[in-house]
Amino acid sequence: MSVTLLIPALNEAKALPDLVAAFECLDPKPHEILLVDGGSSDETCAIARMAGWRVMACEQGRAKQINAGVEAAEGRLVCVVHADTCPPSDMVAVVEKTLADDTIALASFTPVIRGPEKTRWGTTIHNWAKTWYAPLLTRPHLFFRGVRLLFGDHAMFFRRDDFLAVGGCTPGDAVMEEADLCVKLARLGRVKMVRRRVYTSDRRIAAWGPLKANWIYFKVGMMWAFGLRGRMAKHYPDVR
Repeated sequence: MSVTLLIPALNEAKALPDLVAAFECLDPKPHEILLVDGGSSDETCAIARMAGWRVMACEQGRAKQINAGVEAAEGRLVCVVHADTCPPSDMVAVVEKTLADDTIALASFTPVIRGPEKTRWGTTIHNWAKTWYAPLLTRPHLFFRGVRLLFGDHAMFFRRDDFLAVGGCTPGDAVMEEADLCVKLARLGRVKMVRRRVYTSDRRIAAWGPLKANWIYFKVGMMWAFGLRGRMAKHYPDVR
């Protein structure tokens, strides 16, 4: 099965060199690495092209960028990787092995939040717990079917055809686009988090502080749950 690694990006020149280095260590290699740029004003596209990645432009908005990338992807399987995430060297093999199970429609890695000085275990554990309590609070009918709500930092992956069949991400969502995708793909099969780690930058926690960061995560999640989608982006500022 062929795998496309899809990176939706906007002004990620600071984070991309580490991701380039991590992708160079992948074994086996993906079919392609596709960066979908939302209008960066820095060296994001130049870094990606120098690394040999395929680059395409798209209207800004992570949901729109993911939709465009999946539409253009050559791989049958797609894994969405954020620019500030560090994957394991066997990422491609994990994606292929997991989706070889036809009962799984959507899966992700297990994220660990860390920075140059420390690992944020408190937020890491909270984020893991949130994959269970978020559907219990907001979509209990899915929770009791065993559905988990996965998030972008988890490096989610799926079959391209399944993504297109359910209509992809909701285009207007600036954040929480992955939660909607969990709900949609749960109609086709199981949603699973595999026991293989990816490491995600703690840059938001470093900028906001742990208490504020977890409050923002919770608040934006509740806005999504109660249909206040137009307010989500306002309460989730960019950190680069």
